[in-house]
Amino acid sequence: MVNYWMAVGTQENWKEAFEKGNIWGLRERQKRHWSALEEGDMVLFYVMRPVAGIIGYGIVKMKFRQTQPLWFEEIDKNEVIWPLRFEFNVVHCLPPDKWKTDKITSELLRYKTGVGFQQLDSPLAQEIILKFQGRQIEEMEEQISHKDMIQKLIEIGKLQNYIAEGEYPFDIGRLDVVWRRVEQSVPTYVFEVHVKGDLYHDLVKLKHAFDLWNSHIFVVGSQADYEKIKDLLSGSFHEIKEQLRFIDLEKIDELYKRKRAFLDLEEELGI
Repeated sequence: MVNYWMAVGTQENWKEAFEKGNIWGLRERQKRHWSALEEGDMVLFYVMRPVAGIIGYGIVKMKFRQTQPLWFEEIDKNEVIWPLRFEFNVVHCLPPDKWKTDKITSELLRYKTGVGFQQLDSPLAQEIILKFQGRQIEEMEEQISHKDMIQKLIEIGKLQNYIAEGEYPFDIGRLDVVWRRVEQSVPTYVFEVHVKGDLYHDLVKLKHAFDLWNSHIFVVGSQADYEKIKDLLSGSFHEIKEQLRFIDLEKIDELYKRKRAFLDLEEELGI
C-alpha cells in the first residue's frame, strides 16, 4: 500500500534539495518516520512562508543513511545534521516563479506544518494530487487549443494565397502567425492568439510589428479578454488603438470551416 508523506521546508531548502539531485534529509529524532518510509511512497513538497503551500509531489526512489555533509549548512558546520536521507523522483513541481501564486493549500494542512516530515491521510493527499493533475490537464487543453488556432490561421492565410507561417521570429521574440504577400516581403497581417498567459506581452509584440512593418495587427482571443484589451488600448497601448483588431476565437473557427467547405465544394465540382 502506498503511503503519503509531507516534507516541510523553506524555499531555500527545496531549491537545494532539487539541486542536490532530489534528495531530502531527516534528523535522528525523525527516525520513526524514516523507518516507515518505503520505496514507492508519495511525498508532497510543502514550502513554508511566504509561499505556505504545496508546490509539487514525487515518488520515493530509495532511502539511505549518510555520514558525509551534503547540505550547505552541514558543510559550513562540518557535521551531518540530517543523516536520514531519501531520494525521490519528481512527478510534478511548479517552477520557482510560480510557487507563491500557484501553490495548493488546504485548511487541514495549517496545523501540520510545524512538523518537518509526517504522514498524511490518504484522502487529503490524494485531493491535493488530483488538483495538480487537473491543472495539468487544463494546461494541456489550453496548449492544444492555442496550437489548433494557430494552425487554422495558417491554413486560412494559405487559402487566401498568402505565405502563412507560425512562430515567426523577429527581434523581440516570436509572433504566433504572420501572412506575407511574397517571400521577400515583410508581414502584411500579424496575429497573436491569446488563450491564456500574458496579454500585455502579446500587445507589446503587435505594437512592435506595427511600428516595424505597418502590418495589420490582430488579437485572437475569447470575449472575456475583450474588456482587458480595451483597457490596455486606452492606456499603455493608445498609439495602436485604431490599428488593432480583436477577433473572437469562435469567429476564426467559423471562418476556417466555411473556407474549407467552399474549397471542398470547388474540388467536388472540379472548378
